[in-house]
Amino acid sequence: VQLQASGGGLVQAGGSLRLSCAASGRTFSRYAMAWFRQAPGKEREFVATISWTGGSTVYADSVKGRFTISRDNAKNTIYLQMNTLKPEDTAVYCCAAGARSSLPRSEYGMDYWGKGTLVTVSS
Repeated sequence: VQLQASGGGLVQAGGSLRLSCAASGRTFSRYAMAWFRQAPGKEREFVATISWTGGSTVYADSVKGRFTISRDNAKNTIYLQMNTLKPEDTAVYCCAAGARSSLPRSEYGMDYWGKGTLVTVSS
């Protein structure tokens, strides 16, 4: 599975962005998917995960209620709708695919990674 994230950019605090992650490969629907982010000088952290059917999701406490993860298996794409953005959301956001858990939340549980997209939130 090859993954490519897009949709990042510069936005003011309180604004919104929607990230996309396009996947190649016919087995996309068999993978749980997740978003992770890495801010400058910090370790990569979990943001959100979605099951292979799209029926279950889990979010990091820091984004709960503001971000929404979704997937369209017909388009081999997942999304991350980010609302009420804060300066502390500034990071490179990466999507990842995992087959070992229904709702992976650890980077060690992911099998494939895409290149990230930069999100910058100005105050």
